[in-house]
Amino acid sequence: MSNATSTRSHRPIGVVTDPILRFAQLENAGAILLLLMTVLALVWANSPWGDSYHHLWHTPVSFGFGDHVLSLPLEAWVNDGLMAIFFFTVGLEIKREMVLGELSKLSRAMLPVMGALGGMLVPAGIYASMHMNGPAASGWGVPMATDIAFAVAALAVLGKRVPPPLKVFLLALAIADDLGAVTVIAVFYTETIHMNALITSFVLLGVVFGMNVLGVRAFPAYWLVGGFVWFFMHESGVHATIAGVLLGMLTPATARVEAGSGFADRVDSLVDRFKDLVHLSDEEDYGGHKKAHAVDDVMTAYVNSQSPLDYLLHQLERFVAIAIMPVFALANAGVVFDAEVFGDALSMQVALAVGAGLFFGKPIGITLFAWLSVRLGFAALPTGVNFSALAGTGLLAGIGFTMALFVTNLAFGDAILISGSKIGIFAGSLLSAVIGVMVLQRALPAEGALDDEDDGHH
Repeated sequence: MSNATSTRSHRPIGVVTDPILRFAQLENAGAILLLLMTVLALVWANSPWGDSYHHLWHTPVSFGFGDHVLSLPLEAWVNDGLMAIFFFTVGLEIKREMVLGELSKLSRAMLPVMGALGGMLVPAGIYASMHMNGPAASGWGVPMATDIAFAVAALAVLGKRVPPPLKVFLLALAIADDLGAVTVIAVFYTETIHMNALITSFVLLGVVFGMNVLGVRAFPAYWLVGGFVWFFMHESGVHATIAGVLLGMLTPATARVEAGSGFADRVDSLVDRFKDLVHLSDEEDYGGHKKAHAVDDVMTAYVNSQSPLDYLLHQLERFVAIAIMPVFALANAGVVFDAEVFGDALSMQVALAVGAGLFFGKPIGITLFAWLSVRLGFAALPTGVNFSALAGTGLLAGIGFTMALFVTNLAFGDAILISGSKIGIFAGSLLSAVIGVMVLQRALPAEGALDDEDDGHH
């Protein structure tokens, strides 16, 4: 029996839900949905119903109790609220890489870190050189970050021709890139700081740290305190998504119990206990309560066998990819292509600077800084990777979609400049994806060559 058949629902609603669930399991499902929502936003915003698009995202939504009410447009709830969960997973990824992954050892981290540094400085420098001290100078941070979902999806187009170390390099580069982008957002795109709220937020972060030290593993307690961390960070004037990153980086990376033979014995005994209960009647089992408690014990053992970091990443990363990021794209990608935008010289200069930063700045910065780090002995190229492949990967890193759109909203207050920046993001990201795949098509060995090479070593 195939895997797809074995997981098919026997309920009538399965006719609808089964294809959706199968699609959600695809590796590139998030990137596909992100692209579809981007196209939908563009079509909707430029259709005869374009006013409804803008009206929807500017609809005020309020939450609160008593005299404490937080009222924000729906777009702000997406960008400040939902995206805080996205940034929480970014924080988890950063911590995992710094504790266990490619950024955990200096020798392995230097190549992606130096590449990421060049991939931030050169695009920012290109933009700044084109808008030095001008009214759009604040946009220098827009072309600095890489969209992991789209970049990895573009790399996946080449299938087995991609050496695993090259994919690892791109992932580590994007994580280091995200850390730089988060720092830029926190330091350079915060205008007014309300110290009382900021101090309260950091005190609550200290509470989270204390809970970790004491061994608290009740997730609802962390969600509650984390919600207040987010609220006070928002009230402080520092962008609320920074709270998500900090909470992610505070998440413990060690499991409560070791997932070794002791864990296996514990699970075996719990499963045997459940088997003993299967044959009980409803009256003997009090309507299934004993079996439910036995399953709860198995689930508790499962959760305790993982670190909170791994458990939360496993639970959240798919949800973020197929829900939060597409909703963000739908809310932010709706650029109106009208004469006012294209007729505004400054808007088009912003588009040109952002597009040039992504398409030229990213690969130049990444390749140059990686070459220097190898030349100076700081780092070594991954096995099976040459500088041509590195340059192609640098081009893919020029797909700056999600984070670039996010920074655009922070950098500009003028709707015309925001539209110009988004046009530059679309153009630069599209060119980076297409040309990057073409360069890698020539730079990487033919399919099967890697397998032949591996066989030759056996």
